[in-house]
Amino acid sequence: MKPLVEVLLATTEFFKGRGIPSARLDAELLIGDALGLDRVHVYLAFDRPLLDAELSDIRTRVRRRGAREPLAWIVGHKEFYGREFAVGPGVLVPRPDTETLIETMLPLCREADPIYVADVGSGSGCIGLTLAAEVPGLRLYAIDIGEAPLAFTRQNTESLGLQDRVAILRGPLLDAVPPSRPLDWVVSNPPYVPRGDLAGCEPEVRDHEPRLALDGGPDGLDVYRALIPVAAARARVGVAVEVGIGQSGAVAALMAAAGLRGVETHKDLGGVERVVIGRR
Repeated sequence: MKPLVEVLLATTEFFKGRGIPSARLDAELLIGDALGLDRVHVYLAFDRPLLDAELSDIRTRVRRRGAREPLAWIVGHKEFYGREFAVGPGVLVPRPDTETLIETMLPLCREADPIYVADVGSGSGCIGLTLAAEVPGLRLYAIDIGEAPLAFTRQNTESLGLQDRVAILRGPLLDAVPPSRPLDWVVSNPPYVPRGDLAGCEPEVRDHEPRLALDGGPDGLDVYRALIPVAAARARVGVAVEVGIGQSGAVAALMAAAGLRGVETHKDLGGVERVVIGRR
């Protein structure tokens, strides 16, 4: 048996050697999750001897992280806007930047009750489900084309107790929403990484996260060109999307060309124009 502190230090050095920037933090979180401990209790348990079964579990997790698999996939969850979302292979890990879309949409979603929102490319469901959890009058269409994202959306819908207000649909863009159904807002975090930039992404992104959710075509705007005209034609109130660095102007122009008015951008905490929104 080895004491926890020895395993923690060895794991930290291993992660440093694998180029993981947050080596110590990742080691603490990974070992703590394996043992059912938060970071404070990891420190309080430094002298705890680890059983062989515990060491075996930790080693498996350490190897996965050493291969630069996202930490959130290994522990199986990620916090987003104060809630835990189940994540794993097949879906993007929710990013803090995406919370800008939530902050932008919350006051708009409270303008009517009920209000109907479509989250196109739901992934883990973090955007649409967060809006639904924050706004009791919101009815959500969570839409994706992949079974893995829909499975995670379904799991997170159930864990948040939102089954009565969420329809989980499979199909491209808005095809899965029957024309007779009301739809006020379309929100989306589409794939927006220019294809040529993918090779330069961090290994967690480049080698693990689903390319379909990342690859935005040659200039990163392919999905916006397809989605915005369709969304502008269907949504009774407006369309809001997350965008990559330097893309807000082009996406705003696409919204204006689709007939949306009052197009505006919203910056994330880093000062990047991260959200573009337009109204009917």
